[in-house]
Amino acid sequence: METVTLWRPTGPKELALVEASGWREWPPRLPDQPIFYPVLNEEYATKIARDWNVKASGAGFVTRFEVREDFLDRYDVQQAGGATILEYWIPAEDLPELNANIVGLIEVVAEFREADA
Repeated sequence: METVTLWRPTGPKELALVEASGWREWPPRLPDQPIFYPVLNEEYATKIARDWNVKASGAGFVTRFEVREDFLDRYDVQQAGGATILEYWIPAEDLPELNANIVGLIEVVAEFREADA
C-alpha cells in the first residue's frame, strides 16, 4: 500500500478536535468551509501556521499525516500560487472517506505562538 505524506496547518480549536479523535481524523468542515485543504509540503504548511493561524487564533500548528495514494488519485493537485504552493482540494462531503484512508496517526510536527511570529 502506497501512501502520500500530507501536511495541514491548523489552529488550536481544530487541533483540539483532532486530539479528541485520538489523532485519527479531521473534524467535519464548518458550513462556510466547503473544502478541506491538505498541503503537499511542510514549508508551505509552516508558513500558513506561523503567519496566518497565529494571527487568527494566537497559535498555529503544523501537522503531518499519511493518506492512501489510491484515495488521493481521484483528486488533482492544485497549485494555489507559487511553484511550491501545492494542495489538494477535498470536498467537505468526502472528508469522512479521507479520514478512513489515513494510515497511522496525525502528528504535530511544529508549533508557533504569538511570541514566535
